[in-house]
Amino acid sequence: MRVLVISDTHIPHRARDLPRRIWEEAEKADVVVHAGDFTTMDVLADIRVINPNVRAVWGNMDEPELVEELPEKLVFELEGKRFGLTHGSGAPWRIEKRVMEKFEGEDLDVIIFGHSHQALVKRENGVLLVNPGSPTDKIFSKRLTFGIIEIQGDSIEAEIVPL
Repeated sequence: MRVLVISDTHIPHRARDLPRRIWEEAEKADVVVHAGDFTTMDVLADIRVINPNVRAVWGNMDEPELVEELPEKLVFELEGKRFGLTHGSGAPWRIEKRVMEKFEGEDLDVIIFGHSHQALVKRENGVLLVNPGSPTDKIFSKRLTFGIIEIQGDSIEAEIVPL
């Protein structure tokens, strides 16, 4: 199973549209996961046209319509692996700790988050943490990025892809 992981797209404030590569990856992916800060409902609707299998949460910059439709945090399963999804909050330092605390008591294999625009893949206490960064905004990063998660049997691997 191939999972496209994106966050902090900030359309139309940081870019007019997502990069072409994101649309191509959305077509190929089995699932698209968005960790919030779409900004407008149109972005979510456009992603669902390309790939209706979307898991998403709202972020602090999202319009009220998105906040009404999407949860703040989501737990879901893919191929027997348990995922936690949230946007994140606060300053970039210690964001991983805050995100993990949000899912305290949950038995998760992966936690996906955004907010900091700083791409990250690391294991912490047996949980794979994935922040895809941002494909449209380098405000807190040197490059635009997204993530890919591959699940094959018991194996789950994540990578950050630069744009």
